[in-house]
Amino acid sequence: MTDTTLSSSDAGSARLGVLLMLLGMVMFSLNDVLGKWLMATYSVGQLMLIRSIAALVVLAPFFWRVGWRRLIEVERPKLHLLRSALFAFEASGFYFAVAYMPLADAMTYWLAAPIYVAALSPLMLGEKVGWRRWTAIVVGFVGVLIALEPSKDSFTLPALIALAGSLAFGIAMVLGRSLRATPDTTLVFWQIAGAAVFSGIWCLADPAGWAPVSSVDFGLLSLLGIVAMSAHMLVNRSLKLADAATVVPLQYTLLLWALVFGWIFFADAPRPAMLVGAGFIVASGLFIFFREQQLKRRG
Repeated sequence: MTDTTLSSSDAGSARLGVLLMLLGMVMFSLNDVLGKWLMATYSVGQLMLIRSIAALVVLAPFFWRVGWRRLIEVERPKLHLLRSALFAFEASGFYFAVAYMPLADAMTYWLAAPIYVAALSPLMLGEKVGWRRWTAIVVGFVGVLIALEPSKDSFTLPALIALAGSLAFGIAMVLGRSLRATPDTTLVFWQIAGAAVFSGIWCLADPAGWAPVSSVDFGLLSLLGIVAMSAHMLVNRSLKLADAATVVPLQYTLLLWALVFGWIFFADAPRPAMLVGAGFIVASGLFIFFREQQLKRRG
């Protein structure tokens, strides 16, 4: 009777984990739509600054409970600074890219981040990668090339920034593996504070890029940070309720929502090359993930 009850409880937790992950992906996608719409009026620096300050204000009680000293005085501060700078560049790059590209195109490049992580882990962390994962990495890079459609016309500034931003995201994820011992609250604080400082410097360097903000738009800009933060919390909670092998692949629903919302809100029609490349990238990412899970179980 006890075993049956426990099994039922585990199944219920797994289902809730799946629902929370799916909800988190929808919130991330809506956040992307809102960001793309606001970028028509405001600069990247202004959007990032208000977004980051709003997130810091909402999270202030949690930071206060931990203690500011424990948040600031960390081991390997240079690594934290580098990780924060990469995340700030990545977020800024994404908003810049979606201002000029269809949502699905930008999301396709960002979904390649796990491929970069797998490729960089042997170099940066000394992790062993076998021939199967190297094959998947090559397939993933082929998918990126197909989606990009290399030509003199395809190498636009938004496309290059999208590629650079997704690479920065991948490097930041690798650095996160090196900071496993750091509490999540501390990592979040450095990430958001770094984005606030980065965007603040950007705004000071380009004061002409600061546009007057209406009260409604100020609320929407603040909502960007709150929605993204809530989506992160849903994802983290999902990973605690269900096995990673069950919920992590659901993150690729981001591409589906990017296609749907891009078509509904911006009349973006997906390019055939982007769809084919996205298929290669998703297949590669899923293989790398499940292969890593298999090796962990063997270990």
